[in-house]
Amino acid sequence: MDLTQSTEKEKISRSKKMMLWFGIVSLIMGFAGWTSAYIVSSSRKDWIQELELPQYFYISTAIIIISSITYILAKKAIKKDESKKATSLLFVTLCLGISFIVFQFLGFEQMLGNGYYFTGPTSNIKMSYVFLIAAVHIVHVVAGLISLLVVLYNQIKGKYSSTNFLGMSLGATFWHFLDILWVYLILFMTFVK
Repeated sequence: MDLTQSTEKEKISRSKKMMLWFGIVSLIMGFAGWTSAYIVSSSRKDWIQELELPQYFYISTAIIIISSITYILAKKAIKKDESKKATSLLFVTLCLGISFIVFQFLGFEQMLGNGYYFTGPTSNIKMSYVFLIAAVHIVHVVAGLISLLVVLYNQIKGKYSSTNFLGMSLGATFWHFLDILWVYLILFMTFVK
């Protein structure tokens, strides 16, 4: 009987991981499309070659990288059954995730202050792509924050332990994906002129 339950638990675990990876692959395809359109559009005559991204975007990049580290440390703490430490680290990760979004919006303000708009007579196709790519990523970070809130709630309720941390593991995978995706996007927008 116990062997059957274990096998059933493993099947559920595999199916949840597979669903997450299907979602991640679809997100990769979406962002690949937008970055490909960015490259194709760069041959337009009205394309701005010398555009500096807002400094706040680079600050937010450091923040999201640190948030991935705190998530890794939280997962390690759970594996050692250090529940309070894991809870604290998850809370720090949440605060860093929110800070990432705040700094993204400060970056948008900086772009607007420099006269760059998403649409309108003073907009530019390159800036429209920068706004679009960053905004769509923010939407996914919000989804990551919701996932993180669920993980934090379950952690506070004592759901996770060294032998049961699938939910945290799935949440961490999604969060790390968002981190890697943003690092790719910021490097792409910085170096693809």
